[in-house]
Amino acid sequence: MAQIQNQKLQKGLQNQDQDKLYVVLKNFIPQNVIATKNKAYTWKPGYNEKYDIVVISQNGTIGDIYEINGLKIALPKTPTLKSTKKKDDQFWSTSDIPKELSKIQSIFQWHNTTPNFKSKWVEYIETEFDKREQGYWFLNNGQPTYITGTHYMYLQWTKIDVGHPDFREANRIFYIYWEASKVDKRSFGMCYLKIRRSGFSFMGSCEGVNTATISKDSRVGILSKSGSDAKKMFTDKVVPISNNYPFFFKPIQDGMDKPKTELAYRVPASKITKKNMYLVDEQELEGLDTTIDWKNTSDNSYDGEKLQLLLHDESGKWERPENILNNWRVTKTCLRLGSKVIGKCMMGSTSNALDKGGRNFKSLFEDSECMNRNSNGQTKSGLYNLFVPMEWNMEGFIDVYGMPVFKTPAKPIKGIDGEMITQGAIDYWENEVESLKSDPDALNEFYRQFPRSESHAFRDESKQSLFNLTKIYQQIDYNDSLIMQHHVTQGGFHWKDGIKDSKVIWSPNKRGRFFVTYIPKASLQNNVIERGGQKRPGNEHLGSFGCDSYDISGVVVGKGSNGSLHGLTKFNMDDAPSNEFFLEYIARPQTAEIFFEEVLMACVFYGMPILCENNKPRLLYHFKNRGYRGYCLNRPDKKYNKLSKTEKELGGIPNSSEDVKQSHASAIESYIEKHIGLDLDENYRDKDIMGSMYFQRTLEDWAKFDINNRTRFDAAISSGLAIMSNQKHLYTPIQKQSKISINFARYNNKSSVSQLLKR
Repeated sequence: MAQIQNQKLQKGLQNQDQDKLYVVLKNFIPQNVIATKNKAYTWKPGYNEKYDIVVISQNGTIGDIYEINGLKIALPKTPTLKSTKKKDDQFWSTSDIPKELSKIQSIFQWHNTTPNFKSKWVEYIETEFDKREQGYWFLNNGQPTYITGTHYMYLQWTKIDVGHPDFREANRIFYIYWEASKVDKRSFGMCYLKIRRSGFSFMGSCEGVNTATISKDSRVGILSKSGSDAKKMFTDKVVPISNNYPFFFKPIQDGMDKPKTELAYRVPASKITKKNMYLVDEQELEGLDTTIDWKNTSDNSYDGEKLQLLLHDESGKWERPENILNNWRVTKTCLRLGSKVIGKCMMGSTSNALDKGGRNFKSLFEDSECMNRNSNGQTKSGLYNLFVPMEWNMEGFIDVYGMPVFKTPAKPIKGIDGEMITQGAIDYWENEVESLKSDPDALNEFYRQFPRSESHAFRDESKQSLFNLTKIYQQIDYNDSLIMQHHVTQGGFHWKDGIKDSKVIWSPNKRGRFFVTYIPKASLQNNVIERGGQKRPGNEHLGSFGCDSYDISGVVVGKGSNGSLHGLTKFNMDDAPSNEFFLEYIARPQTAEIFFEEVLMACVFYGMPILCENNKPRLLYHFKNRGYRGYCLNRPDKKYNKLSKTEKELGGIPNSSEDVKQSHASAIESYIEKHIGLDLDENYRDKDIMGSMYFQRTLEDWAKFDINNRTRFDAAISSGLAIMSNQKHLYTPIQKQSKISINFARYNNKSSVSQLLKR
């Protein structure tokens, strides 16, 4: 049964477009424009506002335009490449430094060699500098393939714990995205959500050495989850990489060959060319005066200092009292002068469990979405985020061309390590997941280390959940397999022509605060009934809203929860979904009044009533003062004549009553059992039909919900109230019964399927 369940769960995941880590945009810029500017070599590196692209080409031309995570990146024009090798034999390979050159250890030894020796090798050295600066093209299985200069330095001139790094398509995309982050003046760098053993620490260390050896009067800093980890990265990775550089790239170090705290470059390596190969410029002896060092982990690391590059390793594993969010607020200032970005941060990590540093990293990662920018053109964090799924970068599943083997091949495929690949990465992953189903904590740890989705990467510890985690995670995993834009639309509401209390209009907008899955037909929109001088909702038979409001516009330190609104349909015979959440709003606008008005417009547009807690009454007063008291439901657990004066005036339900708390949690529990995940017992639908709840934030809130600390769970509060409002008949007081008696269930989530605990 469990195997069948898993097969059904993964059906959607298998259909996911696995071969599209990026998209090549066709005809994004008119071809005549590209041809004209390519001929004149006038494409400049950096952000091109006119065409909304980030140009990483260093030679004045552009070719393919990649869209990676919403960022449009222009590569150099593809050259014509020829090879004497057969197509199958064309792949990346590292070239050894010529034996004669390997004996040269410094620029001073070079200048002491004979003119004939210099003439023989100067072109080779010039070419290596060109590759470092402009990147490199090579034929890979017949396809011209571009790698950035930094990626070339990593592959060709960096030695890691297993020798030279492998070429992987996933890392190629990583470096292209990083290069775009570097040249884009709007960006402070990148935040990389990775899988375990992806090579990020070595890639970051290589970038540190590469940057430091071409920068004058600069500083490269290193931070990690602990000071000892930062030191280890410095001594075990940075220093050996620097020492293994060929002489023409390696400046003279000041101090020991194997320093413990700081790597200082005193005399730089010359950029050797045909014009200067015989000369020693005395000015060069002044040195780079550039250093690489590390700091202990704290909120104030590098405070007040200027950095060319900050390497931020294991950022998702900062545990209390350390806080990656606080640290980034401090170190971000080290990378700018006023509004000008003068340095970059390369940040990467897997994530700890949410309560062990993962929650802060998750917030930072979500604040780095390049599609969500402020008026200055920057993301909330200033960084650009990137996630590469497990199947793209899993050791043992990369073929000789650096491409991942997703599914088990019909015939063995030669791997990059020379071994034959007989199984696909996804198949391996699914087998591991299946074997860990009975151990939720081990499963969630595996998800965090080898995620196929962002929600996997931030999967929390199972703990003792109030609700059925099996169903919740089934739904989350299923949603991850979908193209959510096909199911959920983002946007906002506004009054027609700006006239309040007229007609509400829905407008799709990528910056809107509303996420909806259902828009009623025109005849049902703005269905307002005038009765007794009061406006009432005309579509109460279709569904209702639940809301967790707030009264104060400002944010109190350590608090400041979001306002939350959920819409839920009832079972109905109209052209509308039944028993389905159709709207999610979780935000905190600039003022509380904006929030109140947006909630009001949603209720008017859908013609549905709202149930909200009355301990924060400003929203209820907003409805009443505008003539919409008829939209605000009374608490369903009391008869009208038993309501207080304020409750009769405003409506709403208190959050302090223990009965209400239990009823609220029970409502969510019941909804999850009936409508979330798979129904293996076929009580409510066929066992192979997944639930239709598409709002991930709400699902995650349910998974973490704590009935004894409800204030943290805005989405759970409002969604539970929406369920209660649709089922208000269940809470109608029975004669001679003073309070609601609900037998509330609890679950053991340690097996493959959540087990109902005995009462």
